[in-house]
Amino acid sequence: MEVHPRLVATDLDGTLLRPDKSLSARTAAALDEFQLRGGQVVLVTGRPVRWLPAVYEQLQAPVPAVCANGAVVYEPRTDTVLRADPLAPEIMAEVARRLRAEVPDVVFAVEVDDGRLMRHGTDWPAHWNSDHPTARQVTDSAELLTAPAVKLLARSSFTDDPEVFVRIVAGALAGLAEATHSSKSGLVEISAAGVTKAAGLAWLCARWQIGAADVVAFGDMPNDVPMLTWAGQAVAVANAHPTVQDIADAVTASNADDGVAAYLEQLLAQSQRYWPVRVPPPSPG
Repeated sequence: MEVHPRLVATDLDGTLLRPDKSLSARTAAALDEFQLRGGQVVLVTGRPVRWLPAVYEQLQAPVPAVCANGAVVYEPRTDTVLRADPLAPEIMAEVARRLRAEVPDVVFAVEVDDGRLMRHGTDWPAHWNSDHPTARQVTDSAELLTAPAVKLLARSSFTDDPEVFVRIVAGALAGLAEATHSSKSGLVEISAAGVTKAAGLAWLCARWQIGAADVVAFGDMPNDVPMLTWAGQAVAVANAHPTVQDIADAVTASNADDGVAAYLEQLLAQSQRYWPVRVPPPSPG
């Protein structure tokens, strides 16, 4: 049976991008062909807005993005944040209090200004997160918690196993905030309660009057699970985390082997007709 999704939602790192963070010409061409048929592409990523330019430079045309694990919906053609759902300072203060009680050496960083800037304390370990020119170190760690943040980042020397650390964090924050991870470095990403990739994508799709059944989503890590569960078609890349493969409807080739492109090429080959409706470009506000 032919399937004609109206929207492709794809994670970036580990899914759409190759291991060296590049976008292959094959993948860019598949995304472009899908849009030429009348469909819409949305990037759905844990990355903040500030890390998107390197991806847009490799695409044939910029596309909307759901960033910071669903906390920000971004329109690159107008450089507009359509929606932001940050953590309030008082919630972050309680998050910090609970986590310090569980893991005394936990350290924090925040993505602020809708994800355009990062702030971290002097105890934040050297890592590529803090090397970006939009990142700044603050000497007073309390300053990190004084402004709304679209994402609170937590690290600890307690364990380098993200599976263990995220369970500890999620248990401590149950009902207060969302905790997930998208890397193997022991970094836990914390968002406001109810903020997930699924929530951000669903908001954008509702704006365009597109239902979940008309969405095919691609992912590789636990932070992709809500989006994959929500979408009508859930596709894991071959290198995906076991929890992602377990809930996926299909598994394509790895990100190193252009798995998203391979799946889209097959999907496009099933239909010689155009998608019935082109999604209009989003307007600011």
